[in-house]
Amino acid sequence: MLFTDKRLNIMIGAYGSGKSEVAVNCALKMKEQRPEGKVLMADMDIVNPFYRSADAKDLLEKNGIRVIIPSYANSNVDAPVLTGEMYVIFDDEDYSGVFDIGGEDMGANVLGSLKTRLEKIDCNLIMVVNTLRPFTADVEGILKMGSELQEASRMKISGFINNTNLLEQTTFAEVLEGEKIVREASERCGIPLLATTIMEGVATEEELKMLKAPEVILMNRSIRYSF
Repeated sequence: MLFTDKRLNIMIGAYGSGKSEVAVNCALKMKEQRPEGKVLMADMDIVNPFYRSADAKDLLEKNGIRVIIPSYANSNVDAPVLTGEMYVIFDDEDYSGVFDIGGEDMGANVLGSLKTRLEKIDCNLIMVVNTLRPFTADVEGILKMGSELQEASRMKISGFINNTNLLEQTTFAEVLEGEKIVREASERCGIPLLATTIMEGVATEEELKMLKAPEVILMNRSIRYSF
């Protein structure tokens, strides 16, 4: 993956963007690239407890990835408290990993509290965009959401990932159109489009060649709704 040369990749995005799924797949790819290295996945999606990367804990741990989750993960209690475990990536340079930051600008405030630490580590702040969700359905919505997330996190977004999908109902045409919209937003604000994601089986090899993003990430679903 082009952006995983950074020690830390932080995933942010609007509700329903699918950033937790992207975060899980990113962590798995990082471990695949560094099989002998130490990789962690910190789930800080503290606002929406129903659909989060902690749900993929068994899969991640099976692949040798350390999983860090809030004390109240997989419950109906929202408790925006940082666990001390997540600081290991700042203190142990042998670690690389992914932070899944949920809750739009409210969750991004967590990053603001880590500003001094984040300034000392090689990291990306990546906005995951699903154009089939209301707040990021067009260029203006993407730019507005990006601005709000940057203000809350006190960080500049490094790049966009087009993650346009409707879960199992996703069509290739929707992914392609989503990429077009995200590319337009990228050209407007100067934030690069890093990649387009697509679930295995949604597109043929010939269709995949039609995507223009620097990288196409084929993903397998690891997270399910739990109510």
